[in-house]
Amino acid sequence: MGRTRTYQWEDPAILAEAAGRMAGIDFLRELKAGRLPGPPINYSIDFTLDEVESGRAVFSLTPGEEHYNPIGSVHGGIFATLLDSAAGCAVQSTLPKGMAYTSLDLTVKFLRRITVDTGTVRAIGTVLSQGRQTALAQAQLVDASDRLLAHATSSCMLFPVPPAQG
Repeated sequence: MGRTRTYQWEDPAILAEAAGRMAGIDFLRELKAGRLPGPPINYSIDFTLDEVESGRAVFSLTPGEEHYNPIGSVHGGIFATLLDSAAGCAVQSTLPKGMAYTSLDLTVKFLRRITVDTGTVRAIGTVLSQGRQTALAQAQLVDASDRLLAHATSSCMLFPVPPAQG
């Protein structure tokens, strides 16, 4: 018999609306505290926002078989998702109310294999540089011993949030 996993999520429009009316750090703090529902991706991959401060965001994941690729290790897309989330949210944490971001690129370097035996991993994102229209962030994926497993850089475009309709 095959293995199964079930999960559910809230309407993502709730988050989009909240993000548009709050400063980035406040939005992420509300998300971390559970006062806003997590985004659907957090439930499908099963990772969490653990820390947030201005210019820094940390996510964690405990690898499971559901994250495996066909060769018996965690799929690189899982690494990339964690790194993208950490780098992007580090940028978001610096944005004032009325500003948003989108990732323009993500460059990932995979350094070590991850399996269920690796244990919980953390993606630590930090802002390296920020201007009026773009930001550059990095993220490091580390194990419990702070051994570097993967590294990423991300350029983000910054833009004003359109006014709410209605």
